[in-house]
Amino acid sequence: MSGSGAPPISIRGVRKRYGRVRALDDVDLEVRAGEFLTLLGPSGSGKTTLLMALAGFIRPDAGQVFFGGEEITLLPPHRRNVGMVFQNYALFPHMDVAANIAYPLKLRGISKSAAADKVARALDLVRLSGFGERRVHQLSGGQKQRVALARAVVFAPRVLLMDEPLSALDKKLREEMQAELREMHEKLGMTTVYVTHDQREALTMSDRIAVFNEGDAVQIGAPREIYDRPANAFVADFIGESALLPVRAESGKVFWKNVRVFAAEDSPPDGEYFLLLRPERLNVLPDFEDSAAANNGNIFCGALGGMSYQGESVLLNVLLDGGIRIGARIADRRTVAALPEAGGRIRLLLRQEDAALVPRTKK
Repeated sequence: MSGSGAPPISIRGVRKRYGRVRALDDVDLEVRAGEFLTLLGPSGSGKTTLLMALAGFIRPDAGQVFFGGEEITLLPPHRRNVGMVFQNYALFPHMDVAANIAYPLKLRGISKSAAADKVARALDLVRLSGFGERRVHQLSGGQKQRVALARAVVFAPRVLLMDEPLSALDKKLREEMQAELREMHEKLGMTTVYVTHDQREALTMSDRIAVFNEGDAVQIGAPREIYDRPANAFVADFIGESALLPVRAESGKVFWKNVRVFAAEDSPPDGEYFLLLRPERLNVLPDFEDSAAANNGNIFCGALGGMSYQGESVLLNVLLDGGIRIGARIADRRTVAALPEAGGRIRLLLRQEDAALVPRTKK
């Protein structure tokens, strides 16, 4: 993360209701200076409502928002010094690219000569030098997104807000833009709050992720922490591919049905949990290897239900003997070639260090 003089954001007890719907439910959240924080969650989880409250387009029913030490809860949008990138770009079709980017500078009374210099630097930043005279309708989707980004940062705002800015792009272009946005963030060191419902996008781009569900941030942490150690069943199910095996802890030991399970957490408190099974963490155990191969892990037996070829890997559909269907992702061609026919027996190894326990709660 780049060092930055941009102030942090502090959100304290923010609430917002629409009738009986709790869009935001006492949200507390700190955004560090220079950080790229992503608000991640399904539709209706509250992430966009919070972003609009930060921008000033929505007024909370309760709570406070601070930029640095300044409370801005009731401050109008034009006085917050915030750059905003919208999902639909929101470019002016009657203006050329340079005029679109210069618009925030015009509103701030910047002279034409000074504005022209800032626009040129912004175009260079987003790799669109020489595009200043083009019309919006002459641009591709990725170019429009770059123009919207240049307009958002041209006046050096103290905070950059982005509302699903890549959702309209195709997969390849979206992945290219993810890398460019992250590279630009490293250059500018600007405090950034980014909204998406795409888990892979959030894991790829973020310093930290705030996972939202039913109007609240249910877990906040670094991408690896969120993925490897989800705080509850909702996060485990929402982030990546997973299966949740119901287990119980008794006297420091973990059991699935009546079978001992070796979890990464040492001597967990007694109670009900889920064992998190990530497809890529499961390995096929060859027939000639016995249970000694699982000294540092767990063996699950079942029937192979079928395979889905997915390019770089094959996703196996496995019905465990306990009646739970799970997926296992295999990338090794020799392992795939040695698999039984559909309906055949298969054994899967989950190493102890990959056997994460998840509390059986949704929030």
